[in-house]
Amino acid sequence: MTEIPLATLFALLALLIVLSAFFSSSETGLVALNRYRLRHHVQSGHRGARLAQHLLAQPDRMFGLILLGNNLVNILAASIATVIALRLLGEPGIWVSTIVLTAVVLIFAELMPKTLAALYPQRIAYPASYVLTPLLRLLYPVVWLINLVASTLLKPFGVRISGVHSDALNREELRLLVKEGGRHISLNHQRMLLNILDLEHGTVDDVMVPRHDIVGIDLDDDWEVILQTLTQSIYTRMPVWRGDLDEMVGLLHIRTIVTRLAQGRLDRDGLLKAVRVPYYIPEGTALTQQMLEFQGRERRMGLVVDEYGDIQGLVTLDDILEEIVGEYTTESGSRQKLIRRQENGDWIVDGAASLRMLKRRLDWQLPDSGAKTLNGLILEQLESIPDGRSCLRLGDLRMTIVDMAENRIRKVHIHEDDAESELD
Repeated sequence: MTEIPLATLFALLALLIVLSAFFSSSETGLVALNRYRLRHHVQSGHRGARLAQHLLAQPDRMFGLILLGNNLVNILAASIATVIALRLLGEPGIWVSTIVLTAVVLIFAELMPKTLAALYPQRIAYPASYVLTPLLRLLYPVVWLINLVASTLLKPFGVRISGVHSDALNREELRLLVKEGGRHISLNHQRMLLNILDLEHGTVDDVMVPRHDIVGIDLDDDWEVILQTLTQSIYTRMPVWRGDLDEMVGLLHIRTIVTRLAQGRLDRDGLLKAVRVPYYIPEGTALTQQMLEFQGRERRMGLVVDEYGDIQGLVTLDDILEEIVGEYTTESGSRQKLIRRQENGDWIVDGAASLRMLKRRLDWQLPDSGAKTLNGLILEQLESIPDGRSCLRLGDLRMTIVDMAENRIRKVHIHEDDAESELD
């Protein structure tokens, strides 16, 4: 090597530094790739993305190739730098070349290229894949031998290089992904996606209309009362029973009788013919499961029953969809608001409001188990039926009962110690 001109050695050293930077940036770029964006580009037919995905599918081979190339060019660069230093400075040049080459490699072959690759992984990884793929085919025997030795040495520690690599996300990771992608997703869409993820935690008990609030038709009532209920009701579907809610006859869709009702030709027999067999839902059924049940059975309304078959409430498909998109139906808009904010920032909340809804809309820290409604929570905390304006504190919330009816809490005044939240 003493016969080689210094200019040639310097050019060769510079080339090796560039190759070292290439291997370093390729490794960082491939590792930093967004796996889901990569899959999208693969499905779009991007060849560089397809090659990158193939390399990432076998990380042991990819890292083996990159480390082989990186170490090879770095060691060769160190040897050439030593020769140059010896020819220019003599024996002291060995120390000088070590210090100078370390700084050069650290800055130009490691720090700069890796930082650039971490910031723009696609711009680095995709073009690099065109080089690494044929290089892997060429050096595969060497890479295979290196991986064989490495896997053999790792086996005593319980490490298997050929293990399955999964990019699957759990629910919490997916929630974080949606939140971090907020600048690319509108706020409404982001909220709906998060609501879908939360839907699995909810049950029909959380969204059902409680038994005492169910509006329907009692066939034992006078016909004039029934007609008045049909003509003045804001609901398109109603349950039909005889005398008591547990004596359920079925479910009625107003659309099936609206023509005869408008023409004055509707009678009890016609009403009964339009009633559909009731559909019962076990309490505690997950909302995601029930939505699929509604779809499969072509139903939009069901009656929630407990283990003894007693009716606990009524749930509709709209109630479940509103958990995702918020209130949107005419029926919901016609109901009295369950939550109302006062000018001083306090809240007046209906006792029938579900704890799930309060936690989601107002971000209140309320129990996850036990009672499902605010009325149930207060009774559970007091352990007795309150008499008059009872008050209790739950965390940062001070709750005062302002209205009761038949042993049921109708309205509650709630004050937050740090009331900063806004109703969506």
